[in-house]
Amino acid sequence: MPIQVSKMKDRVTPSPWWKRVIWLVIIYGASVLALGVVASLFRMMLNAAGMHTH
Repeated sequence: MPIQVSKMKDRVTPSPWWKRVIWLVIIYGASVLALGVVASLFRMMLNAAGMHTH
């Protein structure tokens, strides 16, 4: 007996523009924070290796 896949009758409505903007800001902020953490880790490793900026 073949399996029937029901077709989606209702179209999915896009979320409001302000929700999409909030997600954009959250993702941007998280990426900037992650970049700061990685840069800080590199700076600590270089300082531990004896390379100072002053």
